[in-house]
Amino acid sequence: MNYIELEVWKEARQLTVIVYKQTSGFPVHERFSLVSQMRRSAISVLSNIAEGCGRRTPKDTLHFLYMSRGSLFELEAQCLVSLDLGFIDGEQLDYTQTTITRMKKLLNGFIGYFRQFDPSAKT
Repeated sequence: MNYIELEVWKEARQLTVIVYKQTSGFPVHERFSLVSQMRRSAISVLSNIAEGCGRRTPKDTLHFLYMSRGSLFELEAQCLVSLDLGFIDGEQLDYTQTTITRMKKLLNGFIGYFRQFDPSAKT
């Protein structure tokens, strides 16, 4: 499976770019804290989709897709804190949140697809 062609991976790539651009305007003192954490979360969403696609079994793939989903929720929480701290405005949050919501739907669909091939997956 070529993960680069997957809509879920393309959307994760776009989200990563959004996060990098938004965090570039954060205060310098946040470079090693919130900026770093948000960027790692975004990269984790993208990277775990890619790594999951490189696995040999649906169970292994699902493990990485679940990790990706966890990182997506982590990023969402970090974006909300960024708004609370005044590092992004409501419009920026809405833009990012729209992408995160699309990502959740795509990722959940992808997880659902692989769950049908894993007999140990709970319904």
